[in-house]
Amino acid sequence: MSLVILLGLFAVGVIIGMPVAFALGVSALATFWWEGLPLMVAFQRIVSGVNVFSLLAIPFFIFAGELMFHGGIAARLVKFASAAVGAVRGGLGVVNVLSSMLFGGISGSAVADVSALGSILIPVMKEKGYDEDYAVNVTVTSSIAGILIPPSHNMILFAVAAGGGISISQLFMAGIVPGVLMCVCLAVAAYAVAVKRGYPSEKFPGWNVLAISFITAIPGLFTAVIIVGGVLSGIFTVTESGAFGAIYATVVTIFVYRSLTWEAFKTAVKRSVRTTSMVMILVACASAFAYMLTFNQVPSKMVGFVTSISDNPIVILLLINLMLLILGMIMDMAALILICTPIFLPLVKLLGMDPLQFGMLLMMNLGLGLCTPPVGACLFVGCAVGKVKMEKVVKTIWPFYLAILAALMLTTFVPAVSLTLPHLIGK
Repeated sequence: MSLVILLGLFAVGVIIGMPVAFALGVSALATFWWEGLPLMVAFQRIVSGVNVFSLLAIPFFIFAGELMFHGGIAARLVKFASAAVGAVRGGLGVVNVLSSMLFGGISGSAVADVSALGSILIPVMKEKGYDEDYAVNVTVTSSIAGILIPPSHNMILFAVAAGGGISISQLFMAGIVPGVLMCVCLAVAAYAVAVKRGYPSEKFPGWNVLAISFITAIPGLFTAVIIVGGVLSGIFTVTESGAFGAIYATVVTIFVYRSLTWEAFKTAVKRSVRTTSMVMILVACASAFAYMLTFNQVPSKMVGFVTSISDNPIVILLLINLMLLILGMIMDMAALILICTPIFLPLVKLLGMDPLQFGMLLMMNLGLGLCTPPVGACLFVGCAVGKVKMEKVVKTIWPFYLAILAALMLTTFVPAVSLTLPHLIGK
């Protein structure tokens, strides 16, 4: 009965439109009360959920991303990507993917990627003769590169949800190859669809323009180098690197590019505070919810359920992927990271999967959920920016879904994809 109350109240809260964080908190408190546990314990779990030093990095990463979004870094990255690969057939589609890979590796946010790059590239692509659904498809699906390519605040959430025993710097390294692999698959899909639809290619602007655009983009690109390089070298902790990244982004956008206005700065601060508040409330309530899941032995029951279906590791991993994909389609990504990690991580460990590899599997699955109806945040934002109906976009987005699934299968069944870099750096 306890588990029915926990999951039932949570499901009801989500269905009636209650914010996910509140649905988690209300269902957890009700279950504490039903079990006769002191409510003080519940509030201790809520407080301890956010009383984690590494979580301080999240507001700094979010603020740095917002500053770069509003400070003109995205436009310079697009210009460089266009000069580099715009000359291929349907080149603006490939430009879109490359821009997402570059900007995602700086902002660490898929939604910020769609907002920033979509507002720049989608109108240009439509003006150049690209169909609006194609422009939105490429923008939305490539945006999840920001979840995998470091720095990513979602990886910090994963490390916290896993119990703090996973190195965040190694998680950052583990995300690079899967993120680039996914972008390569998406670029191939973008090129194939562009050829099929007969989209034009851009004229190569010349090596001088390419060199100038690259030099102009270097200060922005260096943000990711500072954050990730500082962590890997041991100069910074993750939190310190986030703080330094925010300071560096402020200096670059104000004094180097001189493109960050006072109004844009206030908007960046406001959006950062709002996003950080949402994340922290979610983490706090999810901590109490996860405690009750463990109290009701859900992780061990899930292990028993899945292994009762099959003892074949391939089948089990496919089932885990399927469950994560379905959950990602109907729930918020941050909440799912906090809920699913303690459930599925023990199971994949029994199969011999490294937690780093599982982290990438989890990120890619839930990232795909951001691009799918009915609650895909990136899909909503992309359709709003492109001013196109979601129904039209979903009808033609399947080649890009297949590209992400191809990268997902390689990440799932080829450990070297996500583990080679962490092991090399670790040595």
